[in-house]
Amino acid sequence: MPDALSITASSVDPALLSLPWSLPLGEWPSSDIVSLPKGLSRHLVRFSSVSGRVVAVKETTEQMARREYDMLGNLARLDAPCVDRFAVIAGRTDAAGEPLPAALVTAHLKFSLPYRALFTQVLRPETATRLVDALAALLVRLHNVGFFWGDVSLSNTLFRRDAGAFAAYLVDAETGELHEAGLTRGQREHDLDVARTNIAGEIMDLEAGGRLEGGVDAVAIADGIMESYRSLWAALTDAETFGASESWRITERVRRLNDLGFDIGEMSIEQAPDGNRVSIQPKVVDAGHHQRRLIRLTGLDVEENQARRLLNDMDEFRVRISRLGDDEDMVAHEWLTRVFEPVVKAIPWDLRAKLEPAEVFHQVLEHRWYMSQALEKSAPLAEVISSYIDTVLRHRRDEATVMGPPTETMAIPVITSPIPLDDDEDAGVDWRDLV
Repeated sequence: MPDALSITASSVDPALLSLPWSLPLGEWPSSDIVSLPKGLSRHLVRFSSVSGRVVAVKETTEQMARREYDMLGNLARLDAPCVDRFAVIAGRTDAAGEPLPAALVTAHLKFSLPYRALFTQVLRPETATRLVDALAALLVRLHNVGFFWGDVSLSNTLFRRDAGAFAAYLVDAETGELHEAGLTRGQREHDLDVARTNIAGEIMDLEAGGRLEGGVDAVAIADGIMESYRSLWAALTDAETFGASESWRITERVRRLNDLGFDIGEMSIEQAPDGNRVSIQPKVVDAGHHQRRLIRLTGLDVEENQARRLLNDMDEFRVRISRLGDDEDMVAHEWLTRVFEPVVKAIPWDLRAKLEPAEVFHQVLEHRWYMSQALEKSAPLAEVISSYIDTVLRHRRDEATVMGPPTETMAIPVITSPIPLDDDEDAGVDWRDLV
């Protein structure tokens, strides 16, 4: 290993030294490559394994690698949804002593997929809309902490399933800037305009490749991020004025933000000189309202919509066992041990890489609803789990370790299940054609 090689990392893993840094990334042997689906990138990116963990390696300049490494660290400290930084590798040379590009190493986000790997045959409008909505929510969260992205796109984002929706994570911070004083409207609008243009191009690219359902309007899908973003941004930041006697409107605003998955850390309240009108405006808004409550009660760390779904089931469990007056922590512990954990433990070991436990639980609840509708009575949970495992879960890809290429070579099973899968990308089955 050349003496000039340098590794920058918050916690250096000695296994990094075993990777073939003296070879250009494009020439790494297959024994050092992990085959995972990846998005489009202006740089060469490969996946590898370090101490049993999958990492993404991107070749770039040393300056850009260090800048992005620092930016990802800053975003992590702000609790922004992004991939975790791992290391910067600089001072690389080949066997002849010629310099090689530096490399940025990031941790692979488990159970996440690039947008192109989220479907097997065609992309339907409803799936595209959910992806765009997830990207809009991500952009709002990033703008809320003062991050100007500069290159917003589906390709620079990873998606994880979130109880029927998607959660989006920033995967490329190369062009980003952090502004402590916050972003101007012009900066936010610039990011939005770039997002709209890039998304339209990405959807049109799918259309050119025959991957878009007939009649889908790529521009209309791209335009959707404007409305979705502005609606959420307004809900988080707009001032609201009401009569001094309507103080309940303050509580209503807080609850409305909680329903959207946000907590208010600080609110500005101003009363008009005549005392008849009051204005309120959220000042500090933090995402993850349901996540924090679920972690506090159960220790489960899941996506926001999954947390909302699990909390709803916990509340229903509380009603079913007639313990409305019991301590919430006690009910949560009982729900965890009597409801959630038995479902998760019922999943065979060979199927546990298919989906995250919280997503499995959500889908089991959905499956139970469909089975109960078909039976016209409540379906027993044991039968629901067995049916779900055999008719749905076994036919899914392993999303923790899905091997690429994910869109051309994977077999499409025939599934006859009472529950429609989340969307068209899961098995290539058009559920509207099933009897």
